[in-house]
Amino acid sequence: MKIAILSRNRHLYSTRRLVEEGINKGHDVKVIDALHCSMNITSADPRIHYHEEVLENFDVVIPRIGASVTFYGTAVLRQFEMMGVFPLNESVAITRSRDKLRSLQLLARKGVGMPVTGFANKPDNVPELLQMVGGAPVVIKLLQGTQGIGVVLAETRKAAESVIEAFMGLKADILVQEFIKEAGGADIRCFVIGDKVIAAMKRQGGEGEFRSNLHRGGTASLVRITPQERRTAIAAAKAMGLNVAGVDLLRSSRGPLVMEVNSSPGLEGIETATGKNIAGMIINWTEKNQKPWKTRTKGGGG
Repeated sequence: MKIAILSRNRHLYSTRRLVEEGINKGHDVKVIDALHCSMNITSADPRIHYHEEVLENFDVVIPRIGASVTFYGTAVLRQFEMMGVFPLNESVAITRSRDKLRSLQLLARKGVGMPVTGFANKPDNVPELLQMVGGAPVVIKLLQGTQGIGVVLAETRKAAESVIEAFMGLKADILVQEFIKEAGGADIRCFVIGDKVIAAMKRQGGEGEFRSNLHRGGTASLVRITPQERRTAIAAAKAMGLNVAGVDLLRSSRGPLVMEVNSSPGLEGIETATGKNIAGMIINWTEKNQKPWKTRTKGGGG
């Protein structure tokens, strides 16, 4: 197969591992920076130009699109889809997962467990919003935040009101969620490929830190997940339409709750914690499922 990996940095661990495994299995692999692509958008012969080269004859595109370049990155991915290239994850599925509000609404529609979440536009609605999620302490999240940035734990009602009003004053869109105290600052990252959870790790936040992101000093360790957690992770990935996903779960008194579904989950933490060849599994799944023009959305729709 001829594989395109959409990544802005070929030296990143995840990109490097996918390249290694692709080459090890005899494939032709090319790393492409989506921001350096230009597109000829035409119904007759859609094309992608990259550094004066026309990208042709690719069988598979593996998107590793950073959150900050979602708009342009998914546009390039759509262009590949229009050219009949099989995407590991489709553009529409990535866009769904990156929109925090939309992704939670999709999960709710599919009956997937998640923390009680409130969303409002006016400061007048703040008291009702806090009551809606069960009162303080609450977690306040910027819709545009990633990797734990823009996530605040407000331990009292007064603190919550102050933070929410400050964000609203800056015209920032926020979600307010119940705080799952029993999770103890830890979450479970389930790595889903196809319709299976192929690996899982527990991420524990540092001392006094309720966020468990590895980028913020959290630690990762191997964990055994329950059948219910397995089913929840798979259902969450399917709700987004993702073939490969990192599903973050919180262990609560009422069962597993989905915190986030990541369409470009990092490989370093999960490979290190589990000792599994996740990159190789991704390439294997792609080999078995790749077909030209095999996209559910045909490059569009919602």
